[in-house]
Amino acid sequence: MRPYSIDSRSIGTGDAAFVIAEVGINHCGDRERAIEMCRVAHECGADAVKFQTFSAEEFCGDPAQLFTYRSQGREVTESLLDMFERHELSKPDWIAIERACREIGITFFSTPQNVSDLELLLELDVPAIKIGSDDFTNLPLIEAYSRAGLPLILSSGMSNLAEVHSALDAAGWFEGGEVALLLCTSMYPTPPEEVHLARLTTLQNAFPGLVTGFSDHTIGSQAAAMATGLGAKIFEKHFTLDRGLPGPDHWFSESPEDLAAWIEAIRTAERIVGQPYVRAAAGENGMKTLARRSVVALFDIVEGEELGPHNIGARRPGGGLPPSFLSSITGLRALRSLPRGSVLSFGDFGR
Repeated sequence: MRPYSIDSRSIGTGDAAFVIAEVGINHCGDRERAIEMCRVAHECGADAVKFQTFSAEEFCGDPAQLFTYRSQGREVTESLLDMFERHELSKPDWIAIERACREIGITFFSTPQNVSDLELLLELDVPAIKIGSDDFTNLPLIEAYSRAGLPLILSSGMSNLAEVHSALDAAGWFEGGEVALLLCTSMYPTPPEEVHLARLTTLQNAFPGLVTGFSDHTIGSQAAAMATGLGAKIFEKHFTLDRGLPGPDHWFSESPEDLAAWIEAIRTAERIVGQPYVRAAAGENGMKTLARRSVVALFDIVEGEELGPHNIGARRPGGGLPPSFLSSITGLRALRSLPRGSVLSFGDFGR
């Protein structure tokens, strides 16, 4: 993989996965709840928290546009503009949240909806910029974000391979820019049959060296663990402090307990994947001696006696000459007396 880092954390082959707890708009427009979510994410083991920074009027063009979503066990339909306005945070809020993240020890960044939002985030000295699937084909916006010179993370929901190529081009990846691509399905939650993790391999083969990850909208941790095995190095997932809170995303978001389990599943999967080198694991050395066989004397053998299947064979423990030497030793003679059970070694036989 090409060199890529966020907040001085190297992310690539041999590095631990970078795990993002997605706050999104699950703070409900409440600064203190947002800060509490940052604390909880840190306690759960996340490397970063990610928000969505926007001015509702700047990206909701039609005040009459309606949005239907599930909340608190029922279906809600309301003005999209009204919904987003309730979840806006002010500049003082963002300053307080970023400061709290530094004190907590967790990386803060956000998805800006417009260049004006990015300017605010740059004032906060964010270490990376996340571009959501909704803007994956907004190439002028991606180009504008890339000019900030920060690492970019793109989510590829709703896209095909040609659109991925165009987005990476706009982001500057082909010119050596630090860009990571998250496999994503824009369905909330994503059913198993729509995840298609095999696309990770397709993307890695199509764009060698690209840092890939997984924006996980599934329920549970199985998909993330499998994505780890396929080489994903950046993960994100929505979470909430309470699935019963009002809003469009709480009901499918992970609880703090489930977020912690999701992160642990990724870390465990990393340990399981391990290293690509085909050699005995460190913990297998004792088993090699216990379970493998050595060439041994089956009976007492006198000096000068011819060796063969009638007096030598393969028995545990290992550590001596392996059984593959039996045919080479057959027909040679013992150079010294070998008591029954002796493990043969070079110097015990010859012509």
